Amino acid sequence: MPAPRRRTAKAQAAERRLLPQRVHALGAQLQPDGVHFALAAPHAQAVELCLFAADGRTEVARLPMPAPRDGVWQAVLPAEAGGVDGLVYGWRVHGPWAPAEGHRFNPAKLLLDPCARDVVGRYDGSDLHLGHDPAHPDRPDARDNAATALKARVVADLPPLAQPRPAIDPAQRVIYELHVKGFTAQHPAVPAALRGSYAGLAHPAAIAHLQALGITTVSLLPVAFRADEARLLQMGLSNYWGYSPIAWSAPETRLWSGTPGSTPRTEFRAMVEALHAAGLEVVLDVVFNHTAELDPRNGPTLSLRGIDNALYYQRDPQQPTLTLDWTGCGNSVNLNAPLVLRTVMDSLRRWVTEFGVDGFRFDLASTLARGSARVDHSFQPDGAFLSAVAQDPVLCNALLIAEPWDLGPGGYRLGGFPPGWLEWNDRFRDTQRGFWLQHQNAPSAFATRLAGSSDVFPPALRGAHSSVNFITAHDGFTLRDLVSYAHRHNQANGEDNRDGHGHNLSTNNGVEGPTQAPDILAARARQSRALLAVLLLSLGTPMLLAGDELGHTQRGNNNAYCQDNPISWIDWAQADLALRDYVGGVIALRRNVPALQSRAWWAPSRTAQQPGAVWLRSTGQPMEQADWARDDHGALMALLDTAAQQVLILVNAEGQEASFCLPPGNWILRLSSHNGVVCPTPGSRVQPLGVRQTLPPTSLWVATRQHRVTPHSGDPSA
Repeated sequence: MPAPRRRTAKAQAAERRLLPQRVHALGAQLQPDGVHFALAAPHAQAVELCLFAADGRTEVARLPMPAPRDGVWQAVLPAEAGGVDGLVYGWRVHGPWAPAEGHRFNPAKLLLDPCARDVVGRYDGSDLHLGHDPAHPDRPDARDNAATALKARVVADLPPLAQPRPAIDPAQRVIYELHVKGFTAQHPAVPAALRGSYAGLAHPAAIAHLQALGITTVSLLPVAFRADEARLLQMGLSNYWGYSPIAWSAPETRLWSGTPGSTPRTEFRAMVEALHAAGLEVVLDVVFNHTAELDPRNGPTLSLRGIDNALYYQRDPQQPTLTLDWTGCGNSVNLNAPLVLRTVMDSLRRWVTEFGVDGFRFDLASTLARGSARVDHSFQPDGAFLSAVAQDPVLCNALLIAEPWDLGPGGYRLGGFPPGWLEWNDRFRDTQRGFWLQHQNAPSAFATRLAGSSDVFPPALRGAHSSVNFITAHDGFTLRDLVSYAHRHNQANGEDNRDGHGHNLSTNNGVEGPTQAPDILAARARQSRALLAVLLLSLGTPMLLAGDELGHTQRGNNNAYCQDNPISWIDWAQADLALRDYVGGVIALRRNVPALQSRAWWAPSRTAQQPGAVWLRSTGQPMEQADWARDDHGALMALLDTAAQQVLILVNAEGQEASFCLPPGNWILRLSSHNGVVCPTPGSRVQPLGVRQTLPPTSLWVATRQHRVTPHSGDPSA
């Protein structure tokens, strides 16, 4: 008897039929009875599910979706014909081409599912993916792009998480912002095949570095699947940082090692599990404020624009053919629309429940919290998005961090997010840079930032850890470049050095860039150690940029978003190991001295719950009103008093040495930033201090003394 003939993919697809059925989740869900499909497109007139061969290039079937219900096109593809797991698909959406009304439907363009969990292909920047005719922008483009368009692959849910989540004390949290690729791309102890991948970050050598430093929380730059801007691709560059998402729920395939037996999804999950096993939290930088489709006049039609532009994007009432742009990227996602909000919330929950992440850093979070046109798109702290997160039983327990600004009117909202949220504090960054490197800012500004920025985070409503303090972040100079360059050097970005911020509050100490001059190198090292000390010891949640502890340089590039090369990758071979050990020591000191943690706000006098804080001149006398306003006064002390211990922070941000008169008592030196000596625990290395001390220029010291307890009353005394 002859063997049965195998059916071709096209013949197999021809047998498929979609069954009208209520579907409870957007996207494609693999269920025992088949694949449940749902696409939110209330303004569409017809939708076709397009199936592809395994190569992702050959379209084998178009299946018309049943009529929508409540704006959602939904149906089930039965499993009877087989081949549903791993099925490659895309959408064609029919409707009016009416840009003035916000509609840009074009069924010639295959569209990626907004809820795609695994993406096939890569956007190549071709004008074939424009929804409009390049020669006549007012008309739709008639060319079919299916062969090279991005598609989604149907995948099964991952098995339950194996590792318990680490329980991190918010008072002891130390965030470490890193790029998955850049962290290990040149790491000599990570196998070459794994460098720059999720598996590379999960490697014991990478994790050991984080543990040795004392990091508690790894904050990853965006890992959602992205589409690089066409102009970057034309220059041979890419959006390396990842702030050009096109599939919010799919891990980026370019960060996958390609190890046989793994997928981007399984490898990312394994990385999270490995970090959890090491006691580390994982936070994702997520970009829900805009997408890679850019503006309608120049950007491609890859997903949301073609599915239902009027639904997914905020429209400009003054120019109806355009989208509102509060992000600088050409579009702003409309989270006031319930179906769009649902798409975003589903994505967030999936990252937590399926991939195991512990929290999120929300890029340009002010855009997410803007209201509708009815309230002039103003920031709404009790609006749709923030309220949805607050009531969600999964997300309300996640670590939530806002970048509290965008580029729109009234977009700077530092301190405006709800209780429980942490916020990036750029005022801390600018105050510390100005104070230490430019000899700017009065002591009052410095002290306010050191003490947790209570002027923007009301202590009655917000915890003392609410401020995410940072000196550097992915966007801007690295720490080494901050003290080595007075100007940006972004020529490699292809924009004639016009991009990147021009106001950096940096210094080159006399020579722009590399030098062998011992005095300049010593000054740069002193400044780096002082800035790291004030970052890690200030009240709030410190965030360290990966590589700063190793002396990483980007050669003066302060906007290296498109540099997927050694400009951005950490050069482990040139690591400053002494600086690394210093940073680890300062973090350990913070952990071991309760007054240096963000457990409670500092108060004018000590209570059972709060450390007392007294501010002193370098002479030992209390600071007076006139002292706080002096721009030239960079020498002062903070005396912190707890039930068990007193802590004295001595600050000399001047360019010359300063004499200090310490309060009476048996003080021991725990940290001196000028020479990099740290004593995390009292021991043989500690140095007793006399009443009078001379601090070198640009230095921060920490000294401690224990309270003595009388045996009768139990009251602490000095």
